[in-house]
Amino acid sequence: MHIFLNGCINHATNMPKSKIKTIEQSLWDSAIKLRGSVEPGEYKHVVLSLIFLKYIGDIFKDRYDELISEGKQKYLDMIEFYAMKNVFYLPEVCRWEFIIKNAKQKDISIKIDTALKEIEKKNTSLKGALPDNYFSRLNIDNSKLAALLDIINNIDLISDKSKDVVGRVYEYFLKQFSITEKNMKGEFYTPKCLVNLIAELIEPYQGIIYDPCCGTGGMFVQSMQFIEAHKGNKKNVAIYGQENISTTYKLARMNLAVRGILANLGDSAADSFTKDQHKLLKADFIMANPPFNLKAWRAENELNNDYRWAGYETPPVSNANYAWVLHIISKLSENGTAGFLLANGALDDPDTFKIRKQLIENDLIEGIITLPRETFYSTDISVTLWIITKNKKSRNLKNPINKRALRDRSNQIFFADLRQWGSEVEKRFIELKDKDINNLKNLFHSWQEGANYKDLAETCKSVKIDDLKEKNYSLKCSDYIEFINKDSAMNYEIEMKRIKKEFANMLNNENEAKEKLLDSFKKLGHEIKTK
Repeated sequence: MHIFLNGCINHATNMPKSKIKTIEQSLWDSAIKLRGSVEPGEYKHVVLSLIFLKYIGDIFKDRYDELISEGKQKYLDMIEFYAMKNVFYLPEVCRWEFIIKNAKQKDISIKIDTALKEIEKKNTSLKGALPDNYFSRLNIDNSKLAALLDIINNIDLISDKSKDVVGRVYEYFLKQFSITEKNMKGEFYTPKCLVNLIAELIEPYQGIIYDPCCGTGGMFVQSMQFIEAHKGNKKNVAIYGQENISTTYKLARMNLAVRGILANLGDSAADSFTKDQHKLLKADFIMANPPFNLKAWRAENELNNDYRWAGYETPPVSNANYAWVLHIISKLSENGTAGFLLANGALDDPDTFKIRKQLIENDLIEGIITLPRETFYSTDISVTLWIITKNKKSRNLKNPINKRALRDRSNQIFFADLRQWGSEVEKRFIELKDKDINNLKNLFHSWQEGANYKDLAETCKSVKIDDLKEKNYSLKCSDYIEFINKDSAMNYEIEMKRIKKEFANMLNNENEAKEKLLDSFKKLGHEIKTK
């Protein structure tokens, strides 16, 4: 329950950053060694469950030793004395030192499952979050599991309390899993730079934050980091989310719990379309990365008259992109703002033309931002960030941090093209750096405020809805943003004369070469006849 929200890590021994990846890579390599014992898709669950056990075990041991040093031995088994410091109380069989002591025992899988079960029983905030008899069911080879425990035991997770060690390990494994499991299509791991970009643009300082497809809770973690970085108060935020995949839902619960982030993720894993667990929710901010181009998301005769599509055509079974858009809009409060990612195909998909046309005419779209290719680890599909706003009228933002006055942006949309932005990392992946995020934030916010904003060729443009109508309601940035003709300074008359002259010279040279070649053959023939 300790709250560690800084995004990068270091270790107690002042280990250089170059060593961090070595530690993470050793974890990944050890997980790969589980091949033959568990399915590849289970690697992350095995390792992250053990990371969780060690992390909360180390935090507990710190508090346990602190109570002894304070002469409070009689309180060592009182939950209240741990809860007061945001520490999970652990019975002896749940403590990491107990797990390690028994690492080579034949029943170590049972002991790990028992530890997870008891932790959940003693700490109500983790109810339903931890795996149930998971390690016993996997039947992992004992020697491989013991080796994995030994590697994890040698990692210092808590010495530098200003760093989010567990978060970085989580991120690394989720990324590696996405690389390995290409079929995940980006819904499982959202690059941190994109989450940060959304947070900086929509500024979720206070109110209700919602994610209808929250995965492992990355949007929520980054929102808390955003609030902390801007000296805000995390108590002013309430978090709601939903996740369809059971194992991912549990990872999200664990991920948020170790950071002390309270969230309502529903009673269980469930589909946001067919079993919405927050039907009456109205959120101030929505941050999401829905599965790209999700097919067969409903049956043909299902959800045809759903309240979320009221005023719109029912989204097609073949693609859930606009179902996500309409679901998100239905959850926004009267002044709510959403930032979410969609595949570029949604910008001018002919099958959803009527929905897109209605969204534009209802003046709900505030920003369309095309992102660099290959920003996702799991796919190289082109992706766009959408900003949806329920109220584009002029108003003062009611937040305690950034008191901005917004102008009336009715019937206008901010378009930005970031395809040439970012820097290459890890061979072929592109990452938006802090300077990129700040540059776009400044452009977007100045457009919202009307102060010192100017359209920039090849970067951004403010477009009136009437102009979108002329483009058949396309939302493609390239239809509106001016791209500089690199040859615009050229004198075409002079240049064409130059090209014609060069071409004539080339033909002339070619003719001369042919004549010389022919002359050579003639001379050769004459010499042969003479002989």
